[in-house]
Amino acid sequence: MGTARQLRPKRLGEKLASIRRRLKLSQNEIIGRMGFAGVLFREEISSFERDVRVPPPLVLLEYARLAKTNVDNLLDDALEVGRSNERLNKSVGGPATRQASSGARKK
Repeated sequence: MGTARQLRPKRLGEKLASIRRRLKLSQNEIIGRMGFAGVLFREEISSFERDVRVPPPLVLLEYARLAKTNVDNLLDDALEVGRSNERLNKSVGGPATRQASSGARKK
């Protein structure tokens, strides 16, 4: 297996499919909602959801906007879609926790 394949988020396809299902959209419908009709095709959405291909950055951005979440939540396997990064980071000791504790020391 190549290095590029190993550097991909392991749960990205699962999260993308989850967003589409939660919105109760078909693969063709989500393309339209993202504004990519005529640019993306159903087969490409399928390949993203099956982790065959990684979507381009602008497609990830539109998925995140539809899900009302941050792209970080899509790319970081430790985070869940639909939850605030700050709340999750505090529970797992991520950057928000470090910033809060370092900010307290600076005062």
